[in-house]
Amino acid sequence: MKIKLLIEYDGTKYSGWQKQKTQPSIQETIEIAIKTIFANLCEITLHGAGRTDAGVHALGQVAHFEISDQAIINKWKHNLKKLPLAINANMLDSGICILAAEEVSDSFHARFAAIMRHYQYLILNRSADSPLYNKRVWNIHSKLDEKIMNTAAQFLIGHHNFNAFRSSQFSASNPHRTISDIKVYRKDDIITIEVSAKSFLHNQVRIIVGTLKEIGLGKKEPEYVKLLLQNRERIHAGPTAPPYGLYFTKVEY
Repeated sequence: MKIKLLIEYDGTKYSGWQKQKTQPSIQETIEIAIKTIFANLCEITLHGAGRTDAGVHALGQVAHFEISDQAIINKWKHNLKKLPLAINANMLDSGICILAAEEVSDSFHARFAAIMRHYQYLILNRSADSPLYNKRVWNIHSKLDEKIMNTAAQFLIGHHNFNAFRSSQFSASNPHRTISDIKVYRKDDIITIEVSAKSFLHNQVRIIVGTLKEIGLGKKEPEYVKLLLQNRERIHAGPTAPPYGLYFTKVEY
């Protein structure tokens, strides 16, 4: 029996989604809660749609796990609506919440079956910090021009070599990715950057945000993004934006 979970979490105190040997992770915290519910009668391995980094949040992370123990299957097969409540009860004050659970086909895979992933990045653009948004947004005090940022962002849409927009510490064999949509807009003091693609390189969204920030401050022209795509050198792109402004919002299958 394969079960799909919809998950929301505050990534502030975690090393990221993926299980670590010495630091707490989102994956391991949920696995322990599920095993507790099942009285440790079976091993649980949770497979997530995206391996978010330390400090990154999620509004719509998706994961799945499998159960082979027939007694557990018989107990929960027709009670899956109650499973999120049971898991959450074993993760109180964790900053993690299971929003929904459903049975899926054996062919489903949270990571490999995904056809689109959506992220958003939040910037608080005002002179004063906010205690309410602490570790939830990137606070930039200088005035940003979100319209110019949006103009620059449009050059990123399509299939490109994004070597300039990925972490130099993690080198995927293929730097090519396809961004299907990206937009930048403001509501009051919050600037939102939304990015959609089937898959992303490590730190790709955060480096895009850091580059757009430089353009929004007037340090670079919008067309500079085109040069980065052509030159493919990470050193010329903007800084990597802090993780706490990034949210994994949705997965499409």
